[in-house]
Amino acid sequence: MVFQYTNAFVTIASVNCEKLVNFYTKLLEQKPILLIPNIYAEFNLVGMRLGIFKPKNTNELEFEASAKSKISLCLEVSNLEDAIAHLTALGYPPPGDISIADHGREIYAYDPDGNRLILHQAIVNDN
Repeated sequence: MVFQYTNAFVTIASVNCEKLVNFYTKLLEQKPILLIPNIYAEFNLVGMRLGIFKPKNTNELEFEASAKSKISLCLEVSNLEDAIAHLTALGYPPPGDISIADHGREIYAYDPDGNRLILHQAIVNDN
């Protein structure tokens, strides 16, 4: 038997679904491609889809009380300073400083629910 799938996407659960949908609408500067108010929204990102959903009442506690996630939504940006300014204008400035990694410059930020965002600007080789 072969495991087959037709697509893959990332989802974020939130008891504050509308607040998170509004944040990502402004951050990504696009409206969801699918929207069921206060239940589900889906954004079409380059190379993937991002879904935000409100968990059923019977599952809310699992998502409300969860510890910090080990998963991050990493967004590669062309200009890190512009991305930081955009997040700051939305009211969610990154709490730390830009760090230098082997693969480029990056900074951690957080959405209204505390989910980790990594804004990353790749090193451009002129070779």
